[in-house]
Amino acid sequence: MWEGQSVSVVLMTFAERDSIRSVIEGFYETGVVDEVLVVNNNAEDGTVEEVEATQARQVFEPRQGYGNASRRGLQEAVGDLIVLAEPDGTFLPSDIFKLLVFSEHCEAVFGTRTTRELIWHGANMEPFLRWGNWAVAKLIEALFNTSHLSDVGCTYRLFRRDLAAGVADRMRIGGNHAGPEMMLLTVTSGARFVEIPVNYLPRVGTSSATGRPLTAIAIGIRMIGLIIRFRTRTPWRVTSRSTRGEAWW
Repeated sequence: MWEGQSVSVVLMTFAERDSIRSVIEGFYETGVVDEVLVVNNNAEDGTVEEVEATQARQVFEPRQGYGNASRRGLQEAVGDLIVLAEPDGTFLPSDIFKLLVFSEHCEAVFGTRTTRELIWHGANMEPFLRWGNWAVAKLIEALFNTSHLSDVGCTYRLFRRDLAAGVADRMRIGGNHAGPEMMLLTVTSGARFVEIPVNYLPRVGTSSATGRPLTAIAIGIRMIGLIIRFRTRTPWRVTSRSTRGEAWW
C-alpha cells in the first residue's frame, strides 16, 4: 500500500526466465507492492515454474508483442496505482518510490533512462540508443506542445487506475513500439504527468528488441511513423485541452 492506495506491478515476460524470480522478490521486498502480475507472453520454457515459485499472479497473453502484453497487464491489474516494469533486471525495484511520490499529484509518471549519471556500467544504453530515445521524445514534445520528455522507450512507468483503463481501451499497437502510444494517449487525454530519472542496469540475457542495432533502428522508425500519424489524426483542440487537465474519454 502507498498512502492508502493499493499498488500493482506488471511485468511482461518473454525471455526473462533467469531474472524474473529475483525481480518479483525485489518488488515485494519494497514493502509497498500489494500485487505483482506477470503477463506471460509465450515466454521461454521454465518461466512458468520461476513465477510459480513466488507470490506473483500469472496470466497468459497469446498475442505476441510488448503492446499486447502491456494492454493485458493494464486490464488485469487490480491496484489503484499500476506500475509497468521489466523483469530483466534493468530496473531497481526500489526506484518505485520515485514514481509513487509523484503519483500524489499526477495521473501518470514516466521513467527516463537517459540521465547519464544513472546509467550503470554495462547497461544497454549506448549513445545511439540514448540520443535516439531523446530525439523521438522531443518530437512528441514539439508536435504536441507538452511537458518535458526525454525517453520514449522506458517501460518503468506508473498509471492511476482510471487512466490505465482508458489507455488500455484505446491501445492499438501490439508490438515493440507501443511505448510511445501509451505516452501519446496520456498526453492527449488531459491527464497530468511527469517524467523522472530512474536507474538503468545491465540486462540479464539478450533483449529481443534493442539487443540488435538493426532491430532497434526499425523500432525507432515505426515509433516516428506512429507519432506523426497520431498527430495528424488528433484534433488540435484535444492537445490544447491537456493543459487544463480535462480527460477526453
